[in-house]
Amino acid sequence: MDPIALKSEFPILHQEINGHPLVYLDNAATTQKPRSVIEAIKRYYEWDNANVHRGVHTLGSRATDAYEGAREKVARFLNAPASRQIIFTRGTTTALNIVASGYARQTLREGDEIVITAMEHHSNLIPWQQAAKATGATLKYIPLQPDGTITLEDVEATVTAKTKIVAIAYASNVLGTINPIAKIAEIAHRKGAIIVVDGAQSTPHMKVDVQALDVDFYTLSGHKMCGPTGIGALYGKEQLLENMEPIEFGGEMIDFVELYDSTWKELPWKFEGGTPMIAGAVGLGAAIDFLEQIGLDNIHEHEIKLTQYAIERLSAIEGLTIYGPRKERVGLVTFNLGDVHPHDVATVLDTEGIAVRAGHHCAQPLMRWLKVSATARASFYLYNTEHDVDRLAESLVKTKEFFGYEPIR
Repeated sequence: MDPIALKSEFPILHQEINGHPLVYLDNAATTQKPRSVIEAIKRYYEWDNANVHRGVHTLGSRATDAYEGAREKVARFLNAPASRQIIFTRGTTTALNIVASGYARQTLREGDEIVITAMEHHSNLIPWQQAAKATGATLKYIPLQPDGTITLEDVEATVTAKTKIVAIAYASNVLGTINPIAKIAEIAHRKGAIIVVDGAQSTPHMKVDVQALDVDFYTLSGHKMCGPTGIGALYGKEQLLENMEPIEFGGEMIDFVELYDSTWKELPWKFEGGTPMIAGAVGLGAAIDFLEQIGLDNIHEHEIKLTQYAIERLSAIEGLTIYGPRKERVGLVTFNLGDVHPHDVATVLDTEGIAVRAGHHCAQPLMRWLKVSATARASFYLYNTEHDVDRLAESLVKTKEFFGYEPIR
């Protein structure tokens, strides 16, 4: 895998920002799009644009084939048993809300437990808070270790016979922690619970096999894996999906509509009311083609090396604090530079043409656990290089000199 050659596939990366070549290190928020994805979306709108499933004309048939073909690609990408187990959504947030509303609110009772962690993105926390309030269930948290990991012993202790749902991120968007999903799934199932996995930060960076992991629900966002915004997917075990009620009603998801009652279509369409994001699905399919051509194992290996290099370079900067485990993490480094506010750090880096994220990263409970209000985050992907990390480190040293900060004690 040659990240420099791959960078040539991304038109947006070949520009200057504030007089400097762009170094894009905000991939955990969204990744850039290769030319093949852009062309696939353009080709759809120029040649195949029509509504899906409803028309018998040629354009309608071609659009339907493209849309359902993308579903097949997602199923293959995740090693799902069947494409009907793939529900297209706006992204991970929508997918998690479908499970929290369509499954949790229908099945939970007072006294039941939902188990999550404090490292969750708000999208995998707030829906469970609301489900607990609506049903009388209790929300419980697996404790975090000082380095931001969890232990299987704590999972065993937290998940009880009362637990009905375990909801957890495969990888943390702040700490980079990779959670042992297969082992957590085994514990959850042994105790009578299902497991829901937030795959927003894992799917772009490592090979995912939902059957090997034995997860009950798995979610992903297309824009974090070289695809367009506004498209994602929910995978679910077939029996669970069959038993769930849809949460959005209208055209396309119906079978028969009477004056006082209606019935729903079969999977997956009962969850996809209205006109879907057809071009987004086409773009997601093209992104999967692109990633599979490179190889997820190659991407993961590249990011491991690059992240370790970044940790070494940034650790050498006096007063810089890095959060999360030093090993077994996805490609991001979250940090603070002394007492300089992360927003100021990001602003100065932007003047050097370097894009990083700053703030609470939609993880306010985790920020409080870290005892900070915000952090800066550099996140890497397949087109980033050691030179990008060098630019980041050199600019952080300039930032430190500019503010003349006093290290936090």
